[in-house]
Amino acid sequence: MPGEHAPQNAMTEPGEIARFRDRCSALMGALLDELASTPGEPRPFPAVEDALGWPRRRIASVLGGVSHLRHTEFAGRRPYRFLSDREAPSGRWEIWMDKAQAAAIRDAD
Repeated sequence: MPGEHAPQNAMTEPGEIARFRDRCSALMGALLDELASTPGEPRPFPAVEDALGWPRRRIASVLGGVSHLRHTEFAGRRPYRFLSDREAPSGRWEIWMDKAQAAAIRDAD
């Protein structure tokens, strides 16, 4: 997608995505499941938080919490994608999964 932030960090291998899903916290798992429910649709963090019934800024906290896992076990890769606030239509950071990432998450459950 044009304007994607750090696309080289997005996971593409289904087995790696499934392993990430297995290793992450329950909150991160809930976020991944929600993103997998709308593949290909970038959404601003508040919209995803609303869908999950989470308070504002919870996504930032969850992503910060999974940073150590991402960097120590997955070389910084992630099973989701970002648009920066400068590139996103909403003017805010947006997060999503592509169809292959979403399928890997659904298959991992």
